[in-house]
Amino acid sequence: RVLAAYQLGHIDGGWEPFFSGDANRNGTEFIITSDVSKAWPVADGGLGATTYMFEVLMGVMGGRARWRTMPWMVLLFGIVVVPLGVVSIYFIIIQPIVIGTYCTLCLLAALAMLIMIPYSLDELVAMGQFLVANTRRGRPFWRSFFMGDALPGSGKDKRPGFDAGFGDTVASAARGVTVPWTLVASAALGLWLMFSRLVFGTEPPMANSDHLVGALVITVAVIAMAEVARPLRFVNAAFGLWLIAAPWLIAGAGALASVASVIAGIALIGLSLPRGPRGQEHYGGWDRYIV
Repeated sequence: RVLAAYQLGHIDGGWEPFFSGDANRNGTEFIITSDVSKAWPVADGGLGATTYMFEVLMGVMGGRARWRTMPWMVLLFGIVVVPLGVVSIYFIIIQPIVIGTYCTLCLLAALAMLIMIPYSLDELVAMGQFLVANTRRGRPFWRSFFMGDALPGSGKDKRPGFDAGFGDTVASAARGVTVPWTLVASAALGLWLMFSRLVFGTEPPMANSDHLVGALVITVAVIAMAEVARPLRFVNAAFGLWLIAAPWLIAGAGALASVASVIAGIALIGLSLPRGPRGQEHYGGWDRYIV
């Protein structure tokens, strides 16, 4: 709302505690009045606020069994969370590369969207498995998609839902997400890469490469905290190979930065190999993909 209010001229300034823009604007003001932001036909700050509102509303609609009672809602929620979360991350990636600064509120919004992704993936997988199984037993796909259905032999889920206490609700929502230390370390390494230009004084294109890879490493590590998406962590191993090769392929890094890039690449590959612990949840036929 604050970003949209500034874009629409209702307030004179935008809050920004860390990043500078030009002589007259801070980082937030500079970002949300840039050509990238103005490319949208509406104030993108307001569009983001509206999206977050719908995300919250859809997150609490339908109950725990909506993966089979309201598949359309699960898919719509997944579209709001996953693709739009990736778009938010994309805009964070291009901020220093294309525009030249950061926006603190934009970073916080993108982080919130990113954190939502792993918590939504197991429901999407369950919905997909349900529709496939239901269609194979001869039930109409579109009727099941819009009206829901029950599978033979299924029972009532007695675990707490949204009507339970706050602690039980939070614990229930966190099922299917585990946080191995290897993924936490990978995300921390990605954060360090994003700001490596401040540490080593690297210049483009190496500085841009580190920022891009760092943001992608964080994205992959956080999404892979969802057990159904745990194999995604191997993508970070590919990013590790690039970090090892980058100092010899692109310019902009000094000797110390080059050594640090190689060490970071080796560390990232090592951190991407272990699966890490799993919870007690099982995901039907999807279990075989959780390696």
